[in-house]
Amino acid sequence: MALIREKGIEPKVVLYLEDPPDIDTLRSITEKLGCSAIDITRTGDQQYRDLNIAERTITEDSTIGLLADFPALLERPIVLHNNKAVVGRPPENVLTIL
Repeated sequence: MALIREKGIEPKVVLYLEDPPDIDTLRSITEKLGCSAIDITRTGDQQYRDLNIAERTITEDSTIGLLADFPALLERPIVLHNNKAVVGRPPENVLTIL
């Protein structure tokens, strides 16, 4: 957040657990990131293991559906700016789109 504010930008924070992204938003995010949904899925998370996702063959559509249904599995933070996106880990990644 500090890196963003240092650039004179006041970020809009989306509390993804309270207001989870829908399927269309998740598709848009993966397109902007240039990655697949599994790339922004927290595969090391206990909930991921509990759902036995790794044991199943899942498609891009079903992965996006899982992220919509279980937003805690979404990698974060994801920063969107000027129709670009980046995963903010490490935080310096954010500078690439500002």
